[in-house]
Amino acid sequence: MEYISGGVTAAQGFVAGGIHCGIRKNKAKPDLAMIYSETPCNAAAVYTTNLVKGAPILVTKKNLADGKAKAVICNSGNANTCNADGAEKAEKMCRIAAEVLGIEPQDVIVASTGVIGQMLPIEPIENAAQALKDSLSPDGSSAAAAAIMTTDTIPKEVAVQTIIGGKTVKLGGISKGSGMIHPNMATMLCFLTTDCAISTAMLDRAIHKVTGNTFNMISIDGDTSTNDTFAVLANGVAGNPEIVEENEDYAAFTEALEAVCRELSKLMAGDGEGATKLLVCSVDGAEDEETAKTVAKSVICSTLFKAAMFGADANWGRVLCAIGYSGAAVDVEKIDVSFRSVKGQVDVCRNGAGIEFSEEKASEVLGEKEITILVSLHMGGESAEAYGCDLTYDYVKINGDYRT
Repeated sequence: MEYISGGVTAAQGFVAGGIHCGIRKNKAKPDLAMIYSETPCNAAAVYTTNLVKGAPILVTKKNLADGKAKAVICNSGNANTCNADGAEKAEKMCRIAAEVLGIEPQDVIVASTGVIGQMLPIEPIENAAQALKDSLSPDGSSAAAAAIMTTDTIPKEVAVQTIIGGKTVKLGGISKGSGMIHPNMATMLCFLTTDCAISTAMLDRAIHKVTGNTFNMISIDGDTSTNDTFAVLANGVAGNPEIVEENEDYAAFTEALEAVCRELSKLMAGDGEGATKLLVCSVDGAEDEETAKTVAKSVICSTLFKAAMFGADANWGRVLCAIGYSGAAVDVEKIDVSFRSVKGQVDVCRNGAGIEFSEEKASEVLGEKEITILVSLHMGGESAEAYGCDLTYDYVKINGDYRT
């Protein structure tokens, strides 16, 4: 497996595009994206666990009931959530996309992201439909990635290729997510495409498995959004024997899928609202995987710890504190903690107690853009990673007037 360029259009047979249609007031910001495969795709998706769900999710669930899709249409700037006409507008977006593409509305995945509780103006989308279709290109991943952004500061796209069934198979995706991101899945919008031949049932199994190790392990601010969707389309153009069971080919596909999702997870965590640093909590020595995940998540979610990382303060006691209230059954007197970055590693805790370390070295290590928090539980052989960011003054500034 290797990382390649191309994002959501890296796989054969997919095109994408993005334009400004007028939902956003700022004409410099694109706000409407499309992804399309002329070849019918097997498709599966995972959605937010929030009981308040955006209308696009309800429509997409209905459209994916047969496990098939050919296109995605997504707007930013308005979530189309908690609106009396939300489902009507989401269905209308599917019809608009279907008409310009010459496909059936039920073959369209629809998504929206942005402000909750404001009616979505459908006219800008309808008026821009042909221009959106005309923007579709095998090189259109970046345009689509930009068009689904809200408070994100950078577009997020990743792709890989691997060998499955003797054929070169490509997987690539785009995602957005900067705020209202918290386990459990979904935590954002992510659209992933592949030219791998894989049945809908196995695709669904794969994305649920991978989600638990990647997107479910992100936390930015403790809020789970209402519109979060992770959808995958597989058109089978690569020509590999279709994956219909858990075998070596399925394992290779899942490995590649997880690689894309893990990198997208890191990109989103590092681009958290107001963030200056990506935090990765790596836990090993757990009795079971669930314990490792629980501990890693608790550290990443700690407001006090996130604030300490913003200030490059090696306050390892906040790591122990977060582990202690995580609910995981651990032996506190066995825990080791270290901080690591490109500037090196500093050990700060052994057997649940502080040890001498250089504050100057720690400050240097914690001053970098990516910091790994190493936690060893010394209770077993399982491990896990969680992804987050520091908590800065700008987070409050961004969210203090987000709607207005």
